[in-house]
Amino acid sequence: MIGIDLIKIDRMKRLIERFGDRGLQKFLSSNEIALIKNPRNAAGFWAAKEACAKALGCGIGHECGFHDIVITKTSKGAPQISLNAKVSEYYKIIDISLSITHDGDYAIAVVAIESLNKGKQ
Repeated sequence: MIGIDLIKIDRMKRLIERFGDRGLQKFLSSNEIALIKNPRNAAGFWAAKEACAKALGCGIGHECGFHDIVITKTSKGAPQISLNAKVSEYYKIIDISLSITHDGDYAIAVVAIESLNKGKQ
């Protein structure tokens, strides 16, 4: 299963200017916020979480919320993504991969998920 999302970085910049960390807390944990260096990073994390929910086939909502999706970084700084145990078990996740890129005014993320459900959500 594959999900992709695109967000204009300026949208995240306005959210941060208006609400600061309170705005980020709506979709990021405190550990994730600590990884954010600028609106570009925050936009990438937003796109990653949206792409993950799309790959699951449920979107952000009751079955999988923003805080059920966790973004960390490897020792080399590459983004990685995981799901909390409840969501991972529900969807029978075997493996999950994330790629985030930025180009001009946009952040784009792609998430690929391997699941025992074989797309039967």
